[in-house]
Amino acid sequence: MTAATPLLLPDDAANRALVESVHPPAWKNPTPDGRYNLVVIGGGTAGLVSAMGAAGLGAKVALVERHLLGGDCLNFGCVPSKGLLRAARAVRAVREAPAFGVRVGGVELGFAEAIGRMRRLRAEIAPHDSARRLAEMGVDVFLGDARFVARDSIEVASERLSFARAIVATGARAGALSVPGLGEAGPLTNETVFSLTARPRRLVVIGGGPIGCELSQLFRRFGSEVVVIDRGPRLLPRDDEDAASVLGGRFAEEGIEMRLAAKLLRVERTASGKVVAFERDGKSEQVEGDEILVAVGRVPNVEGLDLAAAGVAFGPSGVRVDESLRTTNPHVYAAGDICSAWKFTHAADAMARIALQNALFWGRRKSSALVIPWCTYTDPEIAHVGLERGEAEKRGASTLTVPLREVDRAVLDGEASGFARVHVDRKGRLLGATMVAGHAGDMICEMSLALTAGLSMDTVGATIHPYPTQAEAWKKLGDQWARTKLTPRVYGLLERILRWRR
Repeated sequence: MTAATPLLLPDDAANRALVESVHPPAWKNPTPDGRYNLVVIGGGTAGLVSAMGAAGLGAKVALVERHLLGGDCLNFGCVPSKGLLRAARAVRAVREAPAFGVRVGGVELGFAEAIGRMRRLRAEIAPHDSARRLAEMGVDVFLGDARFVARDSIEVASERLSFARAIVATGARAGALSVPGLGEAGPLTNETVFSLTARPRRLVVIGGGPIGCELSQLFRRFGSEVVVIDRGPRLLPRDDEDAASVLGGRFAEEGIEMRLAAKLLRVERTASGKVVAFERDGKSEQVEGDEILVAVGRVPNVEGLDLAAAGVAFGPSGVRVDESLRTTNPHVYAAGDICSAWKFTHAADAMARIALQNALFWGRRKSSALVIPWCTYTDPEIAHVGLERGEAEKRGASTLTVPLREVDRAVLDGEASGFARVHVDRKGRLLGATMVAGHAGDMICEMSLALTAGLSMDTVGATIHPYPTQAEAWKKLGDQWARTKLTPRVYGLLERILRWRR
């Protein structure tokens, strides 16, 4: 990439402001001065938390980033996608307004305005992750490619940085598919889709996971014809099957076509678009789009680091770590997407705190102890924490469910198609929870706290929830758990006591 090539497209004022924060063109790397307590490779969430945390504790810290500080979350993931998803929700709200007695005229779909708003807001958020902020906190920021040259040293921009400890936090990138013709067709990924300036009339999405589902619904609400193709038999294979079914129903209602259990065959460019050929149930099918979006998972960024020079083992899933997040080199740790199966910003943040404490202060914290919730930000949102239903029930757990149609606020909001579900052991302790609701990502936090603190559903049921709220579904589940203890024997005993007291 030459100096004249923009780091982000389109080359507009918002993206130039973003780049000025997260990869300043005029930035000059500092001169290393002695040995660092900590060198962090990668400036995404895990890297930023590690570097800022160490500097705040008085450590001498260097951070190396080859592309954009803020990583995937700020530049290509959470921030841009949620900015556009909010706009897509606004489109849906206007279309649903008549159901609430609100008369509206025609809805004008301003995709260019919505994506422009996202870029402006992203640029406003960027200073939180900026090179200048890091430097002001005492972190030596080096922009360039890092590679290990010894077990205790890296090289970046012809400078050698020696360290007592290092944290590898280089993250992951969009996964690719080996399908004939796909590369030549120029597919979009989450790293390029937010560079669009115009809405594609027809969009083919390959992948029915969280990213594919979020972007499918987003583009459909802005007026694109959307087809989702996935090799699995349903959407969101890691989520509760009933939750995925609710989302599938909403997709069908909104006009998103789904081609599931499909085997991709090839992609071809034609005069009218890009054709994706696939096979289902032994029959050949094809769909045509103006753009193809590939959303099939993440690949760890290990290339170019020369990890072998530091004695750091790695594989297809990334850098290998133990429960303390230490690599096969005891002086090198890792955190975030580079070593975790949980590729979420909040997981990277939590892991970075563990790696930092263990690396600098002889800590013994374990990543296996983390309680990690997740949420897919479709509409409705699907959030989960703890054990899945199958695993919980193998341990003898009971599964309790409250449909949102039984929650007054959800009915009043016109959001009654979801549910709340918990998995509870014989003593009433919470093992896992799923929420499908308009703001499930916010509401799952109560169950995350309950799991972290080892609370029972008795405690959840005894907690007063404001009425009317959708979060009252958790209290209803607590009450439902309490009713399971009212066995015929207990009921008979209570009946005799009350008869005696009359």
